[in-house]
Amino acid sequence: MKEFFQKLSKNDFYKKLMKEPLTYVAGAVLLSVFQIAHLASLGSAWGVTSAFADWGAWIYQGLGGDVSSWAYFASEKAQHTLAAGFLHDGGSIRNIGIIVGALLATLYASQFKIKKIKSIRQVVAAVLGGLLMGYGARMAHGCNIGALYSGIASLSLSGWIFAAFLMVGAFIGSKLLAKYFM
Repeated sequence: MKEFFQKLSKNDFYKKLMKEPLTYVAGAVLLSVFQIAHLASLGSAWGVTSAFADWGAWIYQGLGGDVSSWAYFASEKAQHTLAAGFLHDGGSIRNIGIIVGALLATLYASQFKIKKIKSIRQVVAAVLGGLLMGYGARMAHGCNIGALYSGIASLSLSGWIFAAFLMVGAFIGSKLLAKYFM
């Protein structure tokens, strides 16, 4: 068995597929193929952040809360999603697949590392940044996948507006990162 893995690690196809990063063009083509397959098979645009709202609602309901009166969960579709549960929600399954896939890709590329936290400032910035990104994604009715990628792919003006403000935010964020954390 050890011999098999030694031969495999020297195989050019294995190195190209599992060890080296994809080119930006290959990544864009794969994203496009997945977007088309998702739209064709499910009849809806690909999204990520809506499932996170559902996860929060399931947790809240598990703790005894009731979200049925909240505007976001008042629609019949949202009520059906919440009633059906986690394993029957395509968005949740896709998100778990993204998380597991990213972990596997990192492990296959031998790039998994647990990094030491440098300071409490780094933790606060990461938590605050994550909360702001999550809040912004819900206010924009999607993240870079749902609002930007799916929006532009469906020829929606909102996708292009999202792109413009995403670039502004990335510029400001990179300047703040360089000033305070580099």
